[in-house]
Amino acid sequence: MFDFTPNGAQKAMVDKATEIMHKYVFPNEKYMVPHRGLPQEILKPLQQIVKDNGLWAGHLPKEVGGMGMGFVSLGLLSEVIGQSPIGPYVFGSMAPDAGNGEILVHAATEEQKQKYLKPLADYEVRSCFAMTEPEVSGSDPRTLQGTAIKDGNEWIINAHKWFTTGAEGAAFAIVMVVTDPEAEPHHRTSLFLVDTGTPGFEIVREVPVMGDHYIGGHCEVRFHNCRISENNLLGKRGDGFKLAQLRLGPGRITHCMRWLGVARRSLNEMIAYSLTKKDGAQTLADSQIIQNDLADSEAEIQASRLLTLQAAWKMDQGDQARKEVSLAKLYGAQVLNNVIDRAIQNLGMLGLTPNTPLEGLYREARAARIYDGADEVHRMVVARQVLKNYQSKEKLYEQTTSQ
Repeated sequence: MFDFTPNGAQKAMVDKATEIMHKYVFPNEKYMVPHRGLPQEILKPLQQIVKDNGLWAGHLPKEVGGMGMGFVSLGLLSEVIGQSPIGPYVFGSMAPDAGNGEILVHAATEEQKQKYLKPLADYEVRSCFAMTEPEVSGSDPRTLQGTAIKDGNEWIINAHKWFTTGAEGAAFAIVMVVTDPEAEPHHRTSLFLVDTGTPGFEIVREVPVMGDHYIGGHCEVRFHNCRISENNLLGKRGDGFKLAQLRLGPGRITHCMRWLGVARRSLNEMIAYSLTKKDGAQTLADSQIIQNDLADSEAEIQASRLLTLQAAWKMDQGDQARKEVSLAKLYGAQVLNNVIDRAIQNLGMLGLTPNTPLEGLYREARAARIYDGADEVHRMVVARQVLKNYQSKEKLYEQTTSQ
């Protein structure tokens, strides 16, 4: 039997988060600065309200100040706070800090946790994740060219990175570079912690992009003979690819659920407008064309939600759920764009203005089909798994029938 009813704790969490969103988050969106978020004097009190209500950092374990909950609960919370671009920052689960925090929980030494994880979990500092390079495919970290070479008790990093989200103003970076070029592709890279004040760390520029909701921009970064201590190796040498995957599965789940929050908010904008806007004697809501868009949007949101929660549930059971996560990410990104696009279309020219949240949400949504694995990559992951499963079943059938 399948039961999709939230338990008591989940319902109380969602209800309280919803209350905070309506009372404190949505009213403060007007103070948001492009690529810089809310001013600290506004953000810090809001974050304290969240902490006082026990809803801080849903992705982190309790021992480091988080909520210590499973992926389904995290998804349900993300759906609520994702309705606003400032929601994840107010609730302490913003990217890329959330993913970096998860890596630190799993792989950092106690010394590294005290220096990097604790202030990150408390939002005393921000961080960035430097992986993608302009010279190679951003979808395949096995092809990275940036290097770290051991020199005594230090590592020397030389690398060219870009689309390093949040780099401007970050206290440290987790950088993925090649340490063992002759090793098997999945073991060529390692992760390092680099303080952004380290000589040789340079932010070249904030790369102009469509959308401006991410604090710290999406930056081009260079590491010029950047020397760091051997103690700044994060995890084991050669485990860069493996550790990077730790942040991607959970990250995709929370992305998908946040997108559902955005899609739901966009659908609500369309509903509210259609109920009040007159077309002659009738409202737009009386039009079958508008009703078709409402129905299609609702169906897609529901389907995407179930895909995502199924993936989250499997992850809670200890399954990596790679196919399910890829399906949720692939379909969720498309639904996000579809619903916002329909909402803008139905609001007409009003939808293209900043008088509603749709314009900003639409610009930000397009990137969802690219980051954390482009649509094409996730299609490939799903197709390969489907083919593998079919071939395994056919082989088993042939063995059974031949006996």
